Amino acid sequence: MLALLHTSPVHVPVFDALRDRQRPGLTLRHTVAPELLDRARRDGPGTVAAEIAEVVRRAADEGAGAVLCTCSTLGAVAETVPAPVPVLRIDRPMAEAAVARAGDGRITVAAALASTLGPTADLVTEAARRAGHRPRITPLLVPGAWDLFEAGDTDGYHRAVAAALSPLTGTDAVVLAQASMAPARALLPRNRRSSPAPAPGSRPPRWPPPVRPVPRTDEWARACRVAVGDIRSRNLPAPPVHARSGRRPYGGAPPPGRPGWRTR
Repeated sequence: MLALLHTSPVHVPVFDALRDRQRPGLTLRHTVAPELLDRARRDGPGTVAAEIAEVVRRAADEGAGAVLCTCSTLGAVAETVPAPVPVLRIDRPMAEAAVARAGDGRITVAAALASTLGPTADLVTEAARRAGHRPRITPLLVPGAWDLFEAGDTDGYHRAVAAALSPLTGTDAVVLAQASMAPARALLPRNRRSSPAPAPGSRPPRWPPPVRPVPRTDEWARACRVAVGDIRSRNLPAPPVHARSGRRPYGGAPPPGRPGWRTR
């Protein structure tokens, strides 16, 4: 069983559909806790660490082999809480893909929620440091988009995101910091007609497709493999040290009766 921690119910059918396509038969346990995001926005993500740890503990007690956090605001905290099973964040492969694409160039981190910009930018910075790159990271907050999302106007939300991204030039990768932003990519122009014309003798503007935090990522696949027992903890690659706390994810005591699992 794979447990998922969401802060919006809109993600539940997305992950159910992904499960049906990629891992039929896998049991998903969804926990939707919008109040955690509300508190993290108000008081900081660290203030909900105990609640996240409790969600993870309950999921493990019910048989989950791994927990996947789908909220970018909470991801950095989720992967460092003491936990009896692996806790993964959905956006880590996205950050690594953006760094691989941009190298030492420019990465734009776009978000509809201000509280997501910091954790996502930190994650991209960490991924760049581990890869030996020093990209320029530019934050982009889409004004008014989150109000549309909270009002249930998802079409208007995606249009607002696309409208904010369409004029971008000179960026090597665009990171959509929230999974809910992913459908906006379909609304973007397929060419550079919306970008300003380059000056004579200059390079044409770079406008690559965004690197999307779509749940169909390496982290999603890895979480599935962990949950169904295809990977044992002793064979998992060493997790990264968190950029700010210096702690490693998957902390806590090894689950009883599970030989080979070790505290990270």
